[in-house]
Amino acid sequence: MSEPAKLPVASTFTPREVVSELDRYIVGQNKAKRAVAIALRNRWRRQNVAEDLRDEISPKNIIMVGPTGVGKTEIARRLARLAQAPFVKVEASKFTEVGYVGRDVDSIVRDLVEASVSLVRHEEEERIRTKARDLAEDRVIEVLLPEERPAVPSPEPYEMPDRAAQRANTEELRSRLRAGEFDDRYVELEVPDTSMPMVEVFSAAGLEDINLKDMFQNLPGFKNRKKRRKVKVPDALEIYTQSEAEKLIDMDSVQQEGRRRAEQTGIVFIDEIDKIVGRGRLGEGQGPDVSREGVQRDLLPLVEGSTVNTKYGPVKTDHMLFIAAGAFHIAKPADMIPELQGRFPIRVELDTLGADDFVRILTEPKNALTKQYVALLATEGVELRFTDDAVRAIAEIAAKVNMSLENIGARRLHTILERLLEEISYRAPEMGGTKVEMDGDRVRSSLADVLDSEDLSRFIL
Repeated sequence: MSEPAKLPVASTFTPREVVSELDRYIVGQNKAKRAVAIALRNRWRRQNVAEDLRDEISPKNIIMVGPTGVGKTEIARRLARLAQAPFVKVEASKFTEVGYVGRDVDSIVRDLVEASVSLVRHEEEERIRTKARDLAEDRVIEVLLPEERPAVPSPEPYEMPDRAAQRANTEELRSRLRAGEFDDRYVELEVPDTSMPMVEVFSAAGLEDINLKDMFQNLPGFKNRKKRRKVKVPDALEIYTQSEAEKLIDMDSVQQEGRRRAEQTGIVFIDEIDKIVGRGRLGEGQGPDVSREGVQRDLLPLVEGSTVNTKYGPVKTDHMLFIAAGAFHIAKPADMIPELQGRFPIRVELDTLGADDFVRILTEPKNALTKQYVALLATEGVELRFTDDAVRAIAEIAAKVNMSLENIGARRLHTILERLLEEISYRAPEMGGTKVEMDGDRVRSSLADVLDSEDLSRFIL
């Protein structure tokens, strides 16, 4: 039996550890967290079964149902970061049936492979960055050396150059370079000219973005084109580091590994899938439905397993994990074509958020909104503090507005806080060194006109 392909270390997390990590950023929604945690763990399990059975095990795709702003997209995004897996998020409503103007569903896989190759390349760049940085320093020193070389009489033709003195001079320049003595100096570099326009073309696969660099980079007049740039020394170091890294990286291996990861560990998040579902499969609409049921039919082979041609070679979708999400206010998951329903065996309903959930969202996550605003205003020298009563008042107002108008979940908190802190944010540059405490009474008085207004939509989205 051959050795199973190694997955990133994060993929070996247990479901409990995955849920614990997701809890740091997302409040509640334990059913959805458990479902994606199990799906992630099943990838590790699949890689450790016998090879003859490994290819027979397909991922159990997930469909998440819940109103907007409850954490559907955030769960998938955080899961991909945690798994260090190739991840692509697409809007289902942007696609049309093959043969019509618009993007076809195969572009999802092409985007995923691009993301996978970029991920592997970034890992390789980090691995060799120290070596590339040293080589970049050598090139910058070569540019600086003529300017910094001390004036000494030229050696006689028969005299050998003093190698020891040259090395000492080079090392002295390296020390000064690392100490930042040349950070304000400009140097002129000759760098490859990679500027090429992007165009959209019609191909057999539909509407695609084509980079002309890929087409013309080997043609006479385009190959090895150079241009001169005048940049500061730190920028020159970054340019040369990138250039040296490209020479050290084996792009064939990177592309091969990127294609393998896309096939084995890729995650596709299809948002707004309810927008391609009609309100009933029978008797609804007239004529071809090129952006609804037609897209569902095109998604079907992708989800059940097919081969898509990309510029890196053919890519199989058999073991990619597909996570679909939608609010399903009008249509229902049962209105999807039966074949596609069967390809999403795990259905998770996310809970609507209330005032208690908003309190937790404002305080518990690592990236809580209140922490973000405190940090933003601290840059102006303003010390902002929210009392527990203020947090509760903000949460209750957000919940009340969601009930009165369209329920947009936790996104309502952004609107409420912007409205609340508008005056402070405006005057912050003039308030350096002051302390501002937000309590419940101040929150309610600041937002009273919003709550008392008969037409709330004039004030809050």
